[in-house]
Amino acid sequence: MKHKLVIAMTAATLFLVGCGQQQHTEQVMLVRIDTVKTANTCDILEFPARVQAAGEVHLAFKIPGTLQRIYVDDGAFVRQGELVAEMDPRDYELQLQAVEAEYLSIKAEAERVMALYDQNVATADAYDKARYGLQQITAKYENARNQLADTKLYAPFDGYVKRRRFDPPTVVAAGMPVITFLSGKNPEVELFIPASTYIRRREIASFAAVFDFLQGQKIPLRLLHVDPSANANQLYAVRLALPVNTEIAATPGMNATVEVAMRQETEASVEIPASALFSNGDKMSYVWIYRQDGTIARRRVEVARLHTDGTATIADGLNEGERIVVAGVHKLTEGQRVAPLPAPSKTNEGGLL
Repeated sequence: MKHKLVIAMTAATLFLVGCGQQQHTEQVMLVRIDTVKTANTCDILEFPARVQAAGEVHLAFKIPGTLQRIYVDDGAFVRQGELVAEMDPRDYELQLQAVEAEYLSIKAEAERVMALYDQNVATADAYDKARYGLQQITAKYENARNQLADTKLYAPFDGYVKRRRFDPPTVVAAGMPVITFLSGKNPEVELFIPASTYIRRREIASFAAVFDFLQGQKIPLRLLHVDPSANANQLYAVRLALPVNTEIAATPGMNATVEVAMRQETEASVEIPASALFSNGDKMSYVWIYRQDGTIARRRVEVARLHTDGTATIADGLNEGERIVVAGVHKLTEGQRVAPLPAPSKTNEGGLL
């Protein structure tokens, strides 16, 4: 009897030990866990763009004549008010001398008649003729002086000479461009948007420029103007300003990519890594919810949009702050016990540890 009791107790002990070892060897899978965040409510559209001068003007003489000298070269920086070109002034100097002599003669005669009128010697008719004659010759004299002054061409603002269009001694007509001049202010960025974007222009949240030489750095831009009429290609010109006093060495002619952030008028949604999504062959989308007890549960979600950056916008099924599995989702099962994978150390280059 005692022998049978010993055998029974030994068997029970082995059974309990075996169960304990089985429980002890149950493996908990390490998985990458992420917290559900509110979705970015902006769509990003990208357009090719080009840096343009803030202002481009064509400098021209107001009068016709022979180009005598150009004082600047292509690419030169010029201060406002600096003399840039000069016309042969001889014809206008002679014209001024002749008009000045006529002016002095008529002025003297008019002053004599008006003095006599004050003494009640000259008639009112003579007074009026003298006064009108003086006004006419004065205007003619001022015009001759202005034309002589207009033989010199000055820079309207600080800027750069883009192109000298003529060389001396070319005869130029009044208003004919002689120099193409660029403003020295911060250059601007120009892009062209299609009608589909133009009709949504009030939904634009922001603009940012990306230059290759800045290695992906985004430069915020300020909207200056949207052309209300389309060009021959049915595109609308958009003019944007670079930041004031920027150290960015962007010059006219450079290429850039402009990112246009469009606000979305949609209900509140959340954003998750697209790698968290999986399907069971029923054309539905699911995620694994990480529960407080360390197990996971499958939940169906409604995907609003998949993005090129590897994220997905979820319209329904998830709430901000919930924790989900974001990698290896196809290897998991309902109710499986998992543990969050430790975050890589900040000093761990390459994420190897």
